[in-house]
Amino acid sequence: MVEQNQVARSKRIQRRTGKTFHVATRLLPQRIRHPTYVLYGFFRIADEVVDAEDTAPPAEQRAELDRLRAAALGEEPTDDPVLEAFAEVVERNGIPDEDVHSFVDAMASDIDTDRYETYTDLEAYMDGSAAAVGRMMTAIMDLDEETEARALPHATKLGEAFQMTNFLRDVREDVVERDRIYLPLETLRRHGVSEGQILDLEFDDSVAAAIREEMARTERLYEEGVAGIKYLPDDCQLAVLLAAVLYVDHHRLIRNRGYDTVSTTPELSLTRKLSLLVRTRWKWQWNRDPEAVFYDMCTDFDPSRERHGHGPHGTGVPQTD
Repeated sequence: MVEQNQVARSKRIQRRTGKTFHVATRLLPQRIRHPTYVLYGFFRIADEVVDAEDTAPPAEQRAELDRLRAAALGEEPTDDPVLEAFAEVVERNGIPDEDVHSFVDAMASDIDTDRYETYTDLEAYMDGSAAAVGRMMTAIMDLDEETEARALPHATKLGEAFQMTNFLRDVREDVVERDRIYLPLETLRRHGVSEGQILDLEFDDSVAAAIREEMARTERLYEEGVAGIKYLPDDCQLAVLLAAVLYVDHHRLIRNRGYDTVSTTPELSLTRKLSLLVRTRWKWQWNRDPEAVFYDMCTDFDPSRERHGHGPHGTGVPQTD
């Protein structure tokens, strides 16, 4: 059984490094919230092997990731309380080994991969760094086989959407701190933007157009992802809905800055997060349709794309002002 000190350490990691997700996690019931802290703690430990300010040489990074992998799968003993708890969560919830492998492999690819030629290449990376996370979260919610089969494709898309929002928000940070560009190079070239321009942090209308294109793609992922929240346990739906609302609110900030995340990194204030929490929770009291509440909350999706479904005037999401 996962012990309280293991959960507490994992919770501290999430509170420190995943402040947006932490707000939503707190709405989960305890049976899901505690394993979620453990999952996130493991994800951050693995991520910091390759993203820490002072990283080890590549060979040592790979060796450390292999050690984490073995501990996570229960193949090797560990004295790290988070790794020990993660192995127990994996076993108890039937998390497939391949999802653990996929996640660790994605972290390992960050050691020597810092550019992605196409979105297909980036999507392959996100299958481990994000989609596998969504699948693990679905596993700990203990759905029946039929419901899980319906939920998993949407969980995959929502995980990718969260990851893409991070990439769009953190263009400057990824260059400055990691010398990485996660925007597909083919998208940049399509708008006349060179790799060197991003590395030199030179923002112009062409960069804005490239970021806007990837944001539109990301919002399609949100549409697909949010459509699956209804398959989750009733007492988990609000937390996942709020996570989607919080993450996609970064798009509002990005638009307000003219799509410039090259010279600045937009961040949601604590006041804004709490406001979104209160408003989402209030709307949820009156309407338990996750898609309807999401679209009611998120009024800043790109209005230039043709929509369908739940939004006003026959569109998938509300129009902007």
